Amino acid sequence: MTNIEIRTATPDDAEDLLSIYGYYVIHTAISFEYEVPKVDEFRGRIVRTLQRYPYLVAACDGEILGYAYAGPFVGRAAYDWSAEVTIYLAADKRKQGLGRRLYEVLEKKLARMGILNLYACIGYPEMPDEYLTKNSAEFHAHMGYAKVGEFHKCGYKFGRWYDMIWMEKMIGSHETMYEPAE
Repeated sequence: MTNIEIRTATPDDAEDLLSIYGYYVIHTAISFEYEVPKVDEFRGRIVRTLQRYPYLVAACDGEILGYAYAGPFVGRAAYDWSAEVTIYLAADKRKQGLGRRLYEVLEKKLARMGILNLYACIGYPEMPDEYLTKNSAEFHAHMGYAKVGEFHKCGYKFGRWYDMIWMEKMIGSHETMYEPAE
């Protein structure tokens, strides 16, 4: 893939991002949402994320191919040096290096913010099926994440129970004393 631009998302990207995300809601158990959010709701999610965290878009010749963002991990002050990360690519753009490029930029931005730990919450099938494979966990492992937790049969979609795993990656040193963010 050439001519890929990675930039900060804007609320005006909501419709394009939602078209990517909607595929995962409707056709997969990667997202545990049952219904595709409305554009205004999705726009609000982008705005709320951008208040504190990076929200990135990968585009080629003006076409948005994927996005990645970070958000709070748990939401208490003691977790201010950790973030949850999420990535979605257009269904026909997977396995082309785009996810790696998005995550590398995201990680650099988070490291500059003082984030030390990254966490990914991933739907995980006991046995892969037409709605959920282990590709997301494999992608994160390839990016240096390690599985640190598993919840069994906690997500129900398409008439099936799915597990959920947490994966973790350390991107900073924990030797420095920090003051809580305000």
